[in-house]
Parts: sequence; C-alpha cells; structure tokens
Amino acid sequence: MKILPTCGEGDRAKRGGGGVQTRTPSQGGGNQPVRRPETYAARRLRRAMTLPEVLLWQELKANGEGLRFRRQHPIGPYVADFYCAAAGLVIEIDGAVHHMGNRPERDDTRTRILEQKGFTVVRLMASDVLNDVAAAAEAVVRAATPLRQSLRDCHLPVNGED
Repeated sequence: MKILPTCGEGDRAKRGGGGVQTRTPSQGGGNQPVRRPETYAARRLRRAMTLPEVLLWQELKANGEGLRFRRQHPIGPYVADFYCAAAGLVIEIDGAVHHMGNRPERDDTRTRILEQKGFTVVRLMASDVLNDVAAAAEAVVRAATPLRQSLRDCHLPVNGED
C-alpha cells in the first residue's frame, strides 16, 4: 500500500526543494535561500513607495487596456519603479533629488544602459504625477500600447516556415 503525503508536503525532499536555491552547510550559511540582492532591494522599495509611486500604481492597476505593470521590478543591477513586460517599458518617477549632485548623470547612464538592452524608458516628474495622476497614468498606458501592438504584430515563422 502506497502512503500519500499529507498537508501538501509532496516530495520536495526527494526533488531538492521547492524552487528556491539553498546553500548547504558546507557552502557556509546553513539552508539559507540564495537570491539576488536586487530582489531584496525591490521588496524593500515596494514597502517604502513614495506618494507619487503609490498614486500612479493605483491608476496603473486599474487601466482598461489590459496592460499589466510590475512595481519596483529588478532589471539587472537596477530596480525600475514600474515595468510593463508586454511592452518592454520601464517607467521611472523622478523627484527633486534626481536634479541634485551627480544624480542626473547617473540617471542618464541608467537610461542609456536600459535602452541598449532593448527597453523603452519613460521618465515622469513626481510633481506631474501629484498634480494629475490620471493624466500621468494615461501617458504611461499610451506609451505602452503601441509597443505592445508592435510586438504582437511581428510575424514569427510557423513550424516549417523560413
């Protein structure tokens, strides 16, 4: 007679875990999960979103175009404020601190690197989002829609086609 696991235990012990890599004690760290530092940074940023980010997030979640956005999404060494995977669109909200010190050069470098990787970057001023969040969300959705359409309309070969 075969005994089935209870309470959703499954056979994780046989397979080696539930999808998260772990370090063994010989690797120094016990059975601690191994994740990229950007993942932890993104989680921390999601819990500490600024007011313009929260307002824009609420509007983007409710968009009628069927576009899905991610907030504080890690992309390489960066964490994008918002990201639309269907359109390859990165949305950054720039507050007053983005105009101080060496921040403008860092933002330009970041934008250039993301664009070289194939992303489209849209930067919004935090004051514009606060003044009219609906218009800001509409601008983001307008920027994402043609990008998503162009990806959908590209012709991919069917089996056997060149």
